[in-house]
Amino acid sequence: MRTPAGKECRYYYEDFHRGRNIQECRLVKENPESERWHPNDCERCPVPDILMANADPNMELKLTIKRGFLGLTRKMDVEARDTRTGEIIED
Repeated sequence: MRTPAGKECRYYYEDFHRGRNIQECRLVKENPESERWHPNDCERCPVPDILMANADPNMELKLTIKRGFLGLTRKMDVEARDTRTGEIIED
């Protein structure tokens, strides 16, 4: 689905049908350690670029949004794992 930033991402979901107002990032929703997601986070998110560059079906991503200095900025950390071996993918 197309994100508010205009990129294609399979983890983004929105539903505005018949008065609903749902926008969510399902990758952040699965991670209890992360801060709450906001639609503005899609502009700086590296996940759509990672998905476009790598089509490995065994890659599992974990996105963590953390507060930066004095809570003014937000930092996005992405961790990629191979589901077969459990190893962290560096590239």
